Amino acid sequence: TFDKTAKTLGLGYPGGPELARLATYGVPGAYDFPRPMTDRPGMDFSFSGLKTAVLLATKKAIDCPQVHADIARGFEDAVVDTLTIKCRRALKATGAPGLVVAGGVGANQSLREGLRGLADEMGVALHFPRPEFCTDNGAMIAHVGALRMGEGIAPPAPALARARWPLAELSPPANAKVISA
Repeated sequence: TFDKTAKTLGLGYPGGPELARLATYGVPGAYDFPRPMTDRPGMDFSFSGLKTAVLLATKKAIDCPQVHADIARGFEDAVVDTLTIKCRRALKATGAPGLVVAGGVGANQSLREGLRGLADEMGVALHFPRPEFCTDNGAMIAHVGALRMGEGIAPPAPALARARWPLAELSPPANAKVISA
């Protein structure tokens, strides 16, 4: 979502870091984008409506650096609010003692601050990789696969992939352990 929104604003790829930098110059509240699916119960979310709202705002806006910064700020605020709301629900629903954030978005400082506030409020542990390790999950998975192949480790049996898998249908593995750093 960050990369696609950055592209809409004419920023390079990967767009997340540049969009976050631009957002620091934006005026809070100049653009109040929707917080997708936060009015619905549960933890499902989709940012397609948010991306559309940013696209429409960008098309209507004058082309100037401050307006782009304001749009970036409004977008980032909407993403952070949405993810914080959904993480709060997930923590309440599961009773988990902590939250682990991974992937490229984990490097976003606004998200880190928002989730840090949530973790403090709820009294749960919060774990982030160092920013240099917050990269695209696909690249991380491919790297691990290459390392395993190089060590002669056979891949596991094929797994059924589901494009949409409601969280309510998932349960933690019986041998799951919580590890604190």
